[in-house]
Amino acid sequence: MPSPTISVVVTTYNRPDALTCVIEACFAQDDQDFEIIIADDGSGHNTQQAIAALQARAPMPLRHVWQEDLGFRAARARNLGTLDARGNYIVFLDGDCVPQRDFISQHRKLAQHGYLVSGSRILLSPAATERTLQQHLDLQSLTLGQKLGWRLRGDTNKVLQLLATWPDLWRTSKRFTWRRIKSCNLGVWRSDLDMVNGFDESFLGWGHEDSDLVVRLFNAGVMRKDGAFSTEVFHLWHRENQRDQETSNRKVVLQRAEDRTIVAVRGLREHAAL
Repeated sequence: MPSPTISVVVTTYNRPDALTCVIEACFAQDDQDFEIIIADDGSGHNTQQAIAALQARAPMPLRHVWQEDLGFRAARARNLGTLDARGNYIVFLDGDCVPQRDFISQHRKLAQHGYLVSGSRILLSPAATERTLQQHLDLQSLTLGQKLGWRLRGDTNKVLQLLATWPDLWRTSKRFTWRRIKSCNLGVWRSDLDMVNGFDESFLGWGHEDSDLVVRLFNAGVMRKDGAFSTEVFHLWHRENQRDQETSNRKVVLQRAEDRTIVAVRGLREHAAL
């Protein structure tokens, strides 16, 4: 099977220091045959300046798509990033999730038609996040001793995933699970996204638009592949978003799982009609 052409869609909103850390980690990948699209949910001038500086020294194509700040609209931002992407395999990454050096090469190894790859994350403490951003720490270069030390101090929530990489065996499942559905680290074939009409922009506020996508892909016959012990990212700490719509959004997702819904109410196709 030919190797996929990869586009990394990085969502961001008004956190240029974290975004810079993430994109610089993308620049340092051991596989640099990919492009980056920053999907911006309405950030201001500081983020635009940071992106311009990154574009000036990017070793791979780096583009920026932006939408007006009208509240939390990550689904729409990701769809805009997808529409701008030129690869046939999309890796969604959040602008506060720092990839390890082999992130792209591992996603490329795990990419398999008929499956999405749900990646994994290592949570950083507030103190570790502050040190990383203020001291410009290179999380990709942590030694074995440093990884163990960070875990012992409570700076990370787990460490085994940083110490070992599992081969591409026994990762697939034909059963649905709600576990580890995170669009902050998710690999999906572009053709599968087109089939289900991408993320559903009809979701209001924070929460469950990523679960909705995975549910609809499963309903369409796309199975899950576990990316743990292979695709871990360091998730920089941040305050929780307002979750005013979380309960109603979850109800919609549960109903769609029951109804076997496949196509988003408002997604990629609606942009083409504009």
